[in-house]
Amino acid sequence: MEQDVNTQGEPETGIALRSYSGADPFKSVPAVLGGERFAFTQERLSEALLQANAITAEQLSSATQVIARSPGRRFMDVVLEKVDDQAAVQAVVAHCAAMRFEELDFDKIESVKQLEALGADFCLKHGVIPIRPYGSRLLLGVVHADDLIIVDEAQVKLGQSIKTVLVTPDDIAATIDMYREGSAVSEEIAVDEIIGDIDEDDVEIVENEEEDLDLDKDQAGSSPVIRFVNYLIYNAVKEGASDIHIEPQEKKLQVRYRIDGVLFDAMNPPGHMKNAIVSRLKIMANLDIAERRIPQDGRIRAMVHGRKLDLRMSTLPMVSGEKVVLRILDTRSIQVNLDDLGMSEDMLQMWKHQIKQPHGIVLVTGPTGSGKTTTLYSSLNQMDRQKLNISTVEDPVEYHLGGINQTQTHESIGMSFAGALRALLRQDPDVIMVGEIRDGETSKIAIQASLTGHLVLSTLHTNDAPSAVTRLINIGVEPYLIGTALNAVVAQRLVRKICDHCKEQAPPDDHIAEHLAMQGVAIDQVWGGKGCDKCRNTGYSGRVGLYEMLLLNDQLRDRIAGNPNVTEFRRMCIEGGMVTLRQDGFQKVAKGQTTVDEVLRVTEASV
Repeated sequence: MEQDVNTQGEPETGIALRSYSGADPFKSVPAVLGGERFAFTQERLSEALLQANAITAEQLSSATQVIARSPGRRFMDVVLEKVDDQAAVQAVVAHCAAMRFEELDFDKIESVKQLEALGADFCLKHGVIPIRPYGSRLLLGVVHADDLIIVDEAQVKLGQSIKTVLVTPDDIAATIDMYREGSAVSEEIAVDEIIGDIDEDDVEIVENEEEDLDLDKDQAGSSPVIRFVNYLIYNAVKEGASDIHIEPQEKKLQVRYRIDGVLFDAMNPPGHMKNAIVSRLKIMANLDIAERRIPQDGRIRAMVHGRKLDLRMSTLPMVSGEKVVLRILDTRSIQVNLDDLGMSEDMLQMWKHQIKQPHGIVLVTGPTGSGKTTTLYSSLNQMDRQKLNISTVEDPVEYHLGGINQTQTHESIGMSFAGALRALLRQDPDVIMVGEIRDGETSKIAIQASLTGHLVLSTLHTNDAPSAVTRLINIGVEPYLIGTALNAVVAQRLVRKICDHCKEQAPPDDHIAEHLAMQGVAIDQVWGGKGCDKCRNTGYSGRVGLYEMLLLNDQLRDRIAGNPNVTEFRRMCIEGGMVTLRQDGFQKVAKGQTTVDEVLRVTEASV
């Protein structure tokens, strides 16, 4: 086994590699650290990381304190958890260990046999990843430069000689994730064959003792209805759906997926399957399968494509049977950096400034499904969770965030938003996120919290940003309190992005050209999607946000105290320079991100 690697002239097979492309971290690293392989201590490595600016003194101090209180933990594991740029840290470590550091490129994975031989769980647990053939040997990525025992174990498992390079744990996790997504449904399920022998009697009423249902394990040897329900969930996650709608009709069953905010027909199984499918889903969600007259709500925790997902289930009695909607809650969907939400550069900087304020209220408004939760969670992730006590009150808690105290409301036992918020204020919070301001009591407590030195983030259901002010007044908050406490309001919508694979220039018709001319967008800047297999022939793939930000100044605060009507107040905001949702949408049309039709579709009510 050798540690030094020279990959120049290697064939581009397997996982492609590239050298670290960031700023050179080695210029100020003491030369003595590279002298003896693995002979450096924690202190000497800390010195190298500091001198290379790969870690701050504060991060290093925090990591050292954690190590002192956590016997058995590796120093580098804690350091890699603390830093934002793992690549910079591993590049320094590689230099000190006389190794080569590489970043993984996940576009293609051909070393599947070696990965299967080691096992994905083994790779994640021990921080290793087979990369590609290197002559007669295998190039193996490792997280720990000094863990020779694991490298030897991998060599025995694979039965071939190994060369090692240093990689980041995030790169390994992302590679394994992509591998699992590609292989989890590699064998297509014959839906017609499953449907053919389904009968209602196939449903077995059993108590599920496991917290998480593993759909991979549940697939083999199961009854047709179980396999079919698993297929519905598998396929929805594979297609990137956010919701599954199972809708009974007189003689058939309609299954639809919501993808990028729009419903698509997925399949139409025979109507006699409806009771069997609903019963199976109720069993998975621990609901009463005998009760079909009233709505029921439940939650399913499942392993899908190798990762844990929560599915929020809601049933509703209809004329032809029970309709079921499953909301797919994937933690990865909220792990979006603020920079990637789609805000303009100016608006992004203003928003980052607002969420750093020591007190006040910041609101995000928009209809259901407009991305409000993602914006708030991305904002919370931007904050320093080590120094701040960040607490949330939500109904329900859809996503679990590390380092943040999350509280679930329970209206049936009196644990309302207002009650939970009162309790939180006795918990010494710095930042409070309220899932939604629904009533006067909650809004008044939130206002008082902001006036007593807390930053409060929340959502409100209004069509635009100025309407948030009149909405708060209508639910009973005194106008002068709103003017004092409110810092900013962001209204948002989500529009579908043009598919990158079939993007082409699309000359607009006369009606669209008129809208473009009013917004100052040139006709030759208009793009559209032709439609391809990658986007289900829709011409759209993914979504981007449209934003309207209202920042309160002294003039607007004075006007709020006079209880303005929404039309007058909106006019004042626009005259003060506020960019509207539609204007932001046409800016994204000019950049080729979306289409005029999409902008008009989601901003019709906020012209």
